[in-house]
Order: sequence, then structure tokens, then C-alpha cells
Amino acid sequence: MSSILAIAASGMLAATQRLQVSAENVANANSDGPLPTASPAIVAQYPAAYVAQRVDQVETAGGGTRAAVTSVQPGTVAAYDPAAPYADANGRVAAPNVDLASEAVQQLVAGSAFAFNADVMRVYSKMMQSLVDVTA
Repeated sequence: MSSILAIAASGMLAATQRLQVSAENVANANSDGPLPTASPAIVAQYPAAYVAQRVDQVETAGGGTRAAVTSVQPGTVAAYDPAAPYADANGRVAAPNVDLASEAVQQLVAGSAFAFNADVMRVYSKMMQSLVDVTA
């Protein structure tokens, strides 16, 4: 495979990873849990809150890109939900640190990046076909 196709393929894989991570963040945006400071009995009884993730694209040595997935810092924030059985005395729980507006942007970026890299592959294929037609 040519380096052009390899670079475009790496971009498509990174865009796919970006979309997957964003979708997981949105799906788990309401998956709260006890605060880290909750009593050990509460922490043992209820699952921890979902920790949001982020994707950073980094350049690879031979060209192209890869997706590096890390946890958002801070992973959770205190939210008010006094009805939760694991809420503290002030009615606070640990909620995932997910910004839905940012996730919408991430999904748009991922879709565009995938489409642009697919276009690169399509144009490269047409150029190679034209080259074969000229030499034949």
C-alpha cells in the first residue's frame, strides 16, 4: 500500500476511534455514582461513576496519525441528586464530566475527518487508474 493510502487509512481509523469514544461518553453521561469521599460501605455497594474519555490525535513516525485515548481530568464532578441512594449528606453524587456540546462537535469532526480521508483514497485511486490508462 502506498504511503498516501496508509496515511489516509490511519486518519480514518483515528476518526472512527474519536467517534466511538464520543458515543460512549454521550451514552454514559448520566451514569453517576457515589463520590470518591463516600463511606467504604457505599462505595462497595454501588458502581463508580463513569469517567469520561478524550481522544488526542498524534502524528506517527512514518506519516499519518493515531488516536490516543485518555481519561478526562477531572473524570467526575459533584452534582446534586438527593434522590440517589448513594448521595452524600448534602445530596451530592459523582457525575461524569461530559460536556454534551463538546461531544457533538467531536462527532462532527470525526465524521468530516473520515469523509476527507475517504476522499483522499478515492482521488488516489482515480489518479492511479489514469496513470495505468496512460501507460497502457
